[in-house]
Amino acid sequence: MASPQFKVDVDGDGIALIVWDRPDRSMNVIDAATVAELSALVEKIAGDAAIKGAVVTSGKETFSAGADLTMMQALVHAFGEKMQREGETAAVTFLFEESRKLSQLYRRIETCGKPFVAAISGTALGGGLELCLACHHRIAADNTKTRLGLPEVKVGLFPGAGGTQRVARMMPPADALQFLLKGDPVALDRAKAMKLVGAVVPAADLVKAAKDWAKANPNAKAPWDTDGFRLPGGPIWSKAGMMTFPAANALYRRETYDNYPAARAILQVLYEGLQLPMDRALVVEQRYFANVLRSPEAAAMARSLFVSVQALNRGARRPTNAPPSRLKRIGILGAGFMGAGIASVSAQAGIEVVLIDRDQASADNGKATVEKSLNAQVERGRMAAERRDAALARIQATADYAALKGVDLIVEAVFEDRKVKAEATAKAQAVMPDIVFGSNTSTLPITSLAETAMDASRFIGVHFFSPVERMMLVEIILGKKTGDAALATALDFVRAIGKTPIVVNDTRGFYANRCVLNYIQEGHLMLLEGIPPAMIENTARMAGMPVGPLSLCDEVAIDLCLKIVKATEADLGPQAVDQGQKKLLQEMVETRGRLGRKNGKGFYDYPQGAPKRLWPGLADLQPRRLGRDEIEVLDVQEMKARFLVVQALEAARTFEEGVITDVREADVGSILGFGFAPYSGGTLSYIDMMGTKRFVELCRKLEKYGPRFAPSKLLLDMAAKGDSFYGRFAPGRSAA
Repeated sequence: MASPQFKVDVDGDGIALIVWDRPDRSMNVIDAATVAELSALVEKIAGDAAIKGAVVTSGKETFSAGADLTMMQALVHAFGEKMQREGETAAVTFLFEESRKLSQLYRRIETCGKPFVAAISGTALGGGLELCLACHHRIAADNTKTRLGLPEVKVGLFPGAGGTQRVARMMPPADALQFLLKGDPVALDRAKAMKLVGAVVPAADLVKAAKDWAKANPNAKAPWDTDGFRLPGGPIWSKAGMMTFPAANALYRRETYDNYPAARAILQVLYEGLQLPMDRALVVEQRYFANVLRSPEAAAMARSLFVSVQALNRGARRPTNAPPSRLKRIGILGAGFMGAGIASVSAQAGIEVVLIDRDQASADNGKATVEKSLNAQVERGRMAAERRDAALARIQATADYAALKGVDLIVEAVFEDRKVKAEATAKAQAVMPDIVFGSNTSTLPITSLAETAMDASRFIGVHFFSPVERMMLVEIILGKKTGDAALATALDFVRAIGKTPIVVNDTRGFYANRCVLNYIQEGHLMLLEGIPPAMIENTARMAGMPVGPLSLCDEVAIDLCLKIVKATEADLGPQAVDQGQKKLLQEMVETRGRLGRKNGKGFYDYPQGAPKRLWPGLADLQPRRLGRDEIEVLDVQEMKARFLVVQALEAARTFEEGVITDVREADVGSILGFGFAPYSGGTLSYIDMMGTKRFVELCRKLEKYGPRFAPSKLLLDMAAKGDSFYGRFAPGRSAA
């Protein structure tokens, strides 16, 4: 009864132990072969009178990472081809029937007449957890690292193999909606409280406990298949139901502005499905799933946030000729906010850290910053105290550069000043002259910084985003002389600390800052046009940005934005900056002393113990203020477009200039680095989703706001030829 992915052993009591252990993957993932093999096993078990029940477990450290989304991509591609050949009706029918096969398999497990028990060893996500939910009982091995979750909404989909319907029948709909819409995995104690698992046992007892349950429950049925089953939260058309769904819809719209088809579908599927028997509810779920699967948002999000992120994390841009780096100990120059953050994530990853600052007190303060951050995680239950203590023990705070002797990499994170960086570089390289040296700079070109290095080929930019602990992107910047060894080491370091890298060529602002500074500037220019600040912020969020441009400017620091504007003007001339924006920033910083969140005064006020609020004095800084009649006729859709187009245009320019050379990195970098509307799949996917011709037409319409909206030569050429970025530039190829 064995198959390539599953090993089956039937014991003397007639209980089949099914061990899922894919030989071709480090984790169990679901693809078409998985569905076919497991289906055959289920039918064999159902039809064999000698088999009394089954236990499903994993032969790997984790249970399952869920479905292989490349399988979904292939299905959507086949749908498109069928649409062209046979028309929409045939294509939609094909997509519905093919996409429901996993759901039908899980329902067969649930109704086959024999008890199935999931013995969960390690994390179970997505379709892997849906398999567990289809079993009649779930027992998990006690492990603090185990997480159970249905994270599909994070990549533009939702659980389409019965997950929405089973979860909503295990817990009140409000809890089910939160679990499904957030997509965050939960630890075992929370999973047990939510009834996602029935028991947690020592790992050594896992299989025995599962078999014992199967033997004790020969006629097991899912609760919703028994007579008299009642929904945990009561019927939809009840007082409790009416208190849940209208409020949930309002919260959904407030948080997503209806930009995410999958999130909307979750609400619809639960509302409709909970009014039906399970089999009918599963059909409803599958119809919505097939519809979401063919949406451009799902395609773009799955491609960027799953397929592309995985490829970059696996080292898609790593030079193949460079041997692997063994990073056991690193040096970090600068124990400020950024340096402390880099030290924290490195130490948590098991790397020894030498954290250096100008004096011992400053170095100690940096380590104290790390300790405070880790303590907060322990207090919230997100980290064990032992893990915190181990991480802190790996950090050596010192002012002595001699302590760098023997490190495998140096990351400089001192103040954003050429002279300060040059001094720190010289001191470090006096101790370790042949080391790969990474500079964490957000504004200064790497090629010029490398001029002070002993070996420019071993000098590279390693741009972290703030706060380091939460931001998943690291921008690796190649100077003109940076060599493969430096690139490989930097990528190995980023992988070791669990971040996602993108590789860009050297230029002012690199990739991420060039795009996001345009977003911030657009907010400033709208303010100068007389648009109310609240409308600017809300419209930006409606467009899909996580925070408004004025709020983001406060987070970055208004004085830093002014410094960047002044530096750009000094290097490129007054025509390179908007003088109105410069005057606004000077008024905020130099006249009003409003620096942003860091001093509690910016475009927002930050009262202690209360939520931030827009500073009322902003109206006094507007050269003109729109009247009520003018505000009422403002085109909100056009405002939303301005925020996204100005960033996408800059991304296209960086691609044309060869700053960023891989469409995947442009998209992943834009979402993980500065939160560009995730539903779009990223800056270049946003253009592709709209179509290059329509995008250019929109740019032409927006040119009335200034030449910054002029489409580039590459975009004009692509529009004329009907090209897309992902069609014309296969991943890994440049625009050259």
